[in-house]
Amino acid sequence: MSKVCSVCGKHPSAGRNVSHSHRVTNRTFRPNIQRVTVVEPNGHKHKANVCTKCLKAGKVVRG
Repeated sequence: MSKVCSVCGKHPSAGRNVSHSHRVTNRTFRPNIQRVTVVEPNGHKHKANVCTKCLKAGKVVRG
């Protein structure tokens, strides 16, 4: 499944884990992407990959 939000374009980003002893390892921050059925303003339904932040903000209408 795609890791990119079709509404806001949010995608995985890179960062680092830093331990208490300051040992550094690479990691990725992945957005919480859900595959949901979206209703467009003209009434058509289709599935889209949407992050939970957009779902909670009401940027899409689920159908």
